Amino acid sequence: MNTRSLLRTLTQAVGITLLTGLAAHAAYFKWETVELPASSGATCGNGTPYRFFVNRTPFTSKTVVMFEGGGACWDQGACKGGTLLDAVNPDGIPANYMTDWDRQAHLGLVTPFTARLHPLTSVQTQDWNIVYVTYCTGDVHTGNKAAVYNNQDPANPMTYQHKGAVNVEGVAKWMAANLRQPDHLLLTGFSAGGVGSAANYPMFRNTVKPKKMALLADSGPLFSVPRTATPQQAPSVLLHNKIRDVWGLDGTNGLVTKLIKQYPTAGNADNLGSISTGLGKIFPNDRIGYAVFQEDTNFSAFSYQKFYPEIANAATNDERLSLLNVKWRQEIKPWMAMLDTQPNVGYYIPNKRDINGSHCLTILTFGGTSIVEKKLNSVEVFVNNLLDGKGTPIRAFEANPTSQRVLLSDMFADWIAPLVP
Repeated sequence: MNTRSLLRTLTQAVGITLLTGLAAHAAYFKWETVELPASSGATCGNGTPYRFFVNRTPFTSKTVVMFEGGGACWDQGACKGGTLLDAVNPDGIPANYMTDWDRQAHLGLVTPFTARLHPLTSVQTQDWNIVYVTYCTGDVHTGNKAAVYNNQDPANPMTYQHKGAVNVEGVAKWMAANLRQPDHLLLTGFSAGGVGSAANYPMFRNTVKPKKMALLADSGPLFSVPRTATPQQAPSVLLHNKIRDVWGLDGTNGLVTKLIKQYPTAGNADNLGSISTGLGKIFPNDRIGYAVFQEDTNFSAFSYQKFYPEIANAATNDERLSLLNVKWRQEIKPWMAMLDTQPNVGYYIPNKRDINGSHCLTILTFGGTSIVEKKLNSVEVFVNNLLDGKGTPIRAFEANPTSQRVLLSDMFADWIAPLVP
């Protein structure tokens, strides 16, 4: 069974459990569609209405906000979607998004954070209110600019709304007006959602005003990359400087401009990665956490492939992956050193696992994410450490890699064990 078929089967199982395994009140334990009004400025890239989804419980005010992942775009072809690295949901977000299994085969319900009862992994937030922040703007939830692209078809230019930051602000305002003040709020996301959850953390903190809050940004690292760095010094500099312009990050109402104006000493506008530790400075009582694989082949491709011809034109796929990983590993170490400077910031960095190109630790299952040398069974330990707030945040880097191949039998081991005499 290929990965897509496996994910479709598992998401169907999760959805059936969610819809039939619980006594559902009209307003509880089911996915509600929330459409933000056009007057808010919220929109998908193609101009269709922006919709997100909420699954409430009457038993707690605790809430987890999950930012959806996907690719991104800064040209006409990629904004039309079609490949792993391109913009996701180019046609917008339909009202039945969370029950459309074909769409959810690689997103949405594949993460344990969006399930009440997941067939592979349990996590304490499954008893919380769940808000799913969809992704349809190609800007890792950070943009505030309308761009016009014509590089692929000059006769038919495309106007694309990079309004991710506007959408996310609308979600936070809706939560503040429609949900109880959370006793505890976890902001999390995978891939593009990992970037979005970190970049929008201050806005959520100030708008929703939870009593306690934590971040888990999965596999969307903003590496420490000064604007003036050379590609040899910081390979992501070409990407970072590209998106600053096309997504309007440095514009009058851009996300970077707003953050620096509000928190001038938290980071450096010339280094997008400074937000990684800046969050810890702004909110010293919060727990800030980042997770990533050392052999991530997806986000590394997004970061470098279009900017380095030797990678894009590699003779073989193995050569391409090797070139990607050299640059990726080069940027992990300075990023860790930066994170180490802030006492309430932690990280969890295993070597690899054979799912989704070692991209994302919190999709499908937490299985296969152990760091054996640190006696950490999976990223679940890191999640609980962030949420429980006990001791110092975990900082774990796998220096002596072990195999992380995950078999279907291994995934279900926790479920099967109690049934075996």
